[in-house]
Parts: sequence; structure tokens; C-alpha cells
Amino acid sequence: MAKQIHSMIRVLDEARSVAFYDKAFGLKVADRLDFPDFTLVYLSNPETEFELELTINKDRTTPYDLGDGYGHLAVSVDDLEAEHARFEAEGLAPRKLVEFAPGGEVIAKFFFVADPDGYQIEVLQRGGRYL
Repeated sequence: MAKQIHSMIRVLDEARSVAFYDKAFGLKVADRLDFPDFTLVYLSNPETEFELELTINKDRTTPYDLGDGYGHLAVSVDDLEAEHARFEAEGLAPRKLVEFAPGGEVIAKFFFVADPDGYQIEVLQRGGRYL
């Protein structure tokens, strides 16, 4: 059986991205591997073993084109409304809270926020299938 261990995104500014993911999700640098042409930064927190890998290409000066294939990352939290308020207070510009009820019954509550490179992150109320 396979175990998911990380997801990688390319970012333009290491310090800006590390600061965002720390402020937004409490992700801290777990490891940093520096190579001549690029750096890999692994972020994690005590909630999960899954890591976010930031790839910083040292010769890159223009923002990445996310194209039309990228979807989003997702995290779950215990208190969605409190996290939304915290994101607003931190100036992280979360989008509005949404109740997803395609058949009339609410199956998820969430909001989205964009990181400094434009990657979308879905923040879901923990519960049901979103633990």
C-alpha cells in the first residue's frame, strides 16, 4: 500500500512562502536541502506526517504560470469560523465561508485562501470525511 508523504509546489520567494505557511497553517521548516540550482524546503506540523515541499529555482525571477491544471491543496481545522477570523486578522485575505450542500444537506463547510504564488488552499471544517 502506498503512503502519501508530500506534495510539491514551486515558489518564487522562499522567505515569503515560509512566512505565509507558518502564519496560516503553523507549518514549520522540517528540512532544507540546498543545491546549486534549486532549494527544497519541507514544511510540516505536529497534526500530520504529510509535508509540503517548496521548490525554489534559484534562477527564477518571474512568477510561475499555474496554468489550468492546478486544483488546490486542502487542510482541515477544528473551528472553521475562528480560523477564518484569524486569517482576516492576520491579513491573509481568506475568501468567504461556504456551506456546500448539493443535495440540501450540508456536507462541508470551507473557505479558500491563496498563498503568495497564487496556489489555492481549501480550509475545511474537520468532520465527516474531512478529518
